[in-house]
Amino acid sequence: MPRSFDAIIVGAGQAGPALANRLTAAGRTVAIVERHLVGGTCVNTGCKPTKTLVASAYAAHLARRGTDFGVLAGPVGIDMPTVAARARKVILDSRKGNEDWLAGMPGLELIRGHARFAGPRDAQGRYTLEVNGESITAGQVFLNVGGRAHVPDFPGIEAVDYLTNSTIIPLETVPEHLVVVGGSYIGLEFAQMYRRFGAKVTVVEQGPSLIGREDEDVSREVRDILEAEGIDVRTNACCIRLAPHAQGVAVGVDCTEGSPEVIGSHVLLAVGRRPNTDDLGLDVAGIEVDGKGYIKVDDHLRTSAEGVWAMGDCNGRGAFTHTAWNDYEIVAANLLDGADRKVSERILGYALYVDPPLGRVGMTEAQARASGRPLLVSKRPMSRVGRAVEKGETRGFMKIVADAESRRILGAAILGMSGDEAVHGILDMMNADASIDTLQWAVPIHPTVSELIPTVVGDLKPA
Repeated sequence: MPRSFDAIIVGAGQAGPALANRLTAAGRTVAIVERHLVGGTCVNTGCKPTKTLVASAYAAHLARRGTDFGVLAGPVGIDMPTVAARARKVILDSRKGNEDWLAGMPGLELIRGHARFAGPRDAQGRYTLEVNGESITAGQVFLNVGGRAHVPDFPGIEAVDYLTNSTIIPLETVPEHLVVVGGSYIGLEFAQMYRRFGAKVTVVEQGPSLIGREDEDVSREVRDILEAEGIDVRTNACCIRLAPHAQGVAVGVDCTEGSPEVIGSHVLLAVGRRPNTDDLGLDVAGIEVDGKGYIKVDDHLRTSAEGVWAMGDCNGRGAFTHTAWNDYEIVAANLLDGADRKVSERILGYALYVDPPLGRVGMTEAQARASGRPLLVSKRPMSRVGRAVEKGETRGFMKIVADAESRRILGAAILGMSGDEAVHGILDMMNADASIDTLQWAVPIHPTVSELIPTVVGDLKPA
């Protein structure tokens, strides 16, 4: 006979354990099924280890700049086994923290294995899932299955060894020449990181610019920052192909300028993500997906099958740890607290963790202009931010876009030191639906990057 639970959660990433905690605290029995590693992408192959590696790369970069600050030291070396071990410890500590959290939840069973729907909802309003040859049932199912690196079918890809964001993390050697295919968020973080570890790095991007979803001035400044550190950037790579080479891998690019081929010792594929939805039996349960495999959800994160929700990267409504966590908050509030929270109410913020980082919230300037509304725009270079000058980190700028009629902020970009932190002052104002006048009269702490936000607001002019 199938084992029965009140709820089944498939996937122990960011949203799953948190929801399990709320459900078990409410007295419900819960099975959480995890086929790989507890903690999901963030803990095991994403935020935790990559930002640990970024920190090591920043330490090396700052050490090399010691003479700029009057600090005299010898040549800087990189001990990659120690760098990798540091990242590995962060992973293991975080994963254990999640596992211990689950173990302490009364009414919860963690099942290791791959879950698949056995069919549609039955007459009793329950779903049956198969795991390791065993059947489990519940009236509510929550999918938190995450995503993985997309591996495109570039010509020759089957003949070469390549890295992804997952397999590059445990690397204990510095590549002689790392070719990063993909000039967006993940690729650029690894490109700068490994350049600072001592590798020659080339970024190959099919589009005309890096991080194509961002404004042109942001993309251009990020490229300037990377090129200033010695990273080669090849955009308009219209014909990417891979082939074995005596020195490693040959990456064909056919760009309009420069050599039509880049030879690297290693190649990292960073060309997007895909959801882990292709082997769950979604079709037999009546759960619809879009053309890219993302589970279709409504504003409350309900799928097309009654009693099934999808949270996190697999629903295509956000590709970040914090949006997955917010998905959990929405589902839990609506189910357990009688709320009516919606995904469409979410104001999206995110960051690109190159150095200096890019903090972003809301619309880009291009998106705001395309909306046709009257705009106010203000931009200030980081070279005019006292805190940045004091720390010798003056690359980048701050930009705010507002609606001239409602006097509400539509979006902002802070590309500069502490940009990932400072942008929260703007994000919070947008969540509070406060006018730019309220923000302009705030009294921030000096000296900080955030203290310039009211000044930037005061400089808003019609676009």
